[in-house]
Amino acid sequence: MRYSKMFQQVRNEGHLAYIPFVVIGDPNEELSLEIIDQLVTNGADGLELGLAFSDPVADGPVIQQSILRPLANQFSVSSGLRLVAKVREKYPQLPIGLLIYANLVFAQGIKSFFNQCCNAGIDSILIADCPVKESKLFAGAAEESGIDLVFIAPPDANDETLQQIANTSKGYTYVLSRKGITGTEVAASKASTEFLGKLRNFGSPPLVQGFGISKPQHVFDAAKAGVDGIITGSAIVNLINRHYNTPQIMLEHIGDYVRTIAQAAHTNHAQSA
Repeated sequence: MRYSKMFQQVRNEGHLAYIPFVVIGDPNEELSLEIIDQLVTNGADGLELGLAFSDPVADGPVIQQSILRPLANQFSVSSGLRLVAKVREKYPQLPIGLLIYANLVFAQGIKSFFNQCCNAGIDSILIADCPVKESKLFAGAAEESGIDLVFIAPPDANDETLQQIANTSKGYTYVLSRKGITGTEVAASKASTEFLGKLRNFGSPPLVQGFGISKPQHVFDAAKAGVDGIITGSAIVNLINRHYNTPQIMLEHIGDYVRTIAQAAHTNHAQSA
């Protein structure tokens, strides 16, 4: 429900939804909450939160570096979900998604994990290493817990796979403009309008572009291609990596950056889409 309300609101205003990503518990529990406050107060329409995992195959070196700190602090899955519950209590209407890897789910037990996420107030779960053809592993537990299961639509997927993604993904579909791993060090490219059009024709939920979006121009390009929202992760995480030993400077840089991207996303794109 929170996703549908949020996407409806930004659509009515001719905006894109802006969903920043950070790793929960990085660089520590207290600062993680302060970082999230910066994201929300400076224009985030939703949040995508990562749980630290020792083998994050979809992530580039920037996010991998961020993941090491919670792991070193023994910051567990249950610690992360307790922290998410605090965020939910503070921001009751904000859509909150979780980006994780399948082994974390299996380690907790699929049904137990989804129930824990539901109790923490999580709206969606994207399992980064679960292709849509394996969706049945998690679909039942997701449906029982009322959590949207989000899938990634890669740019080289065939029509049959895109149809399955459009039919299976809930809340939104995470679209890639390129193959590879996350990271601002990799040049951004605009998602193909034809690719996005196919997903829409197949009945996909709102399309949110991630990977390689780090500047306002990337946001404008994404709007012209026809997405409904954007996710930025590595650019924010890079600021944490660089400044976590000087928290006030870190928080100021994050606030400034998020505000810049939020302003680009919240420009009226109705005429350019």
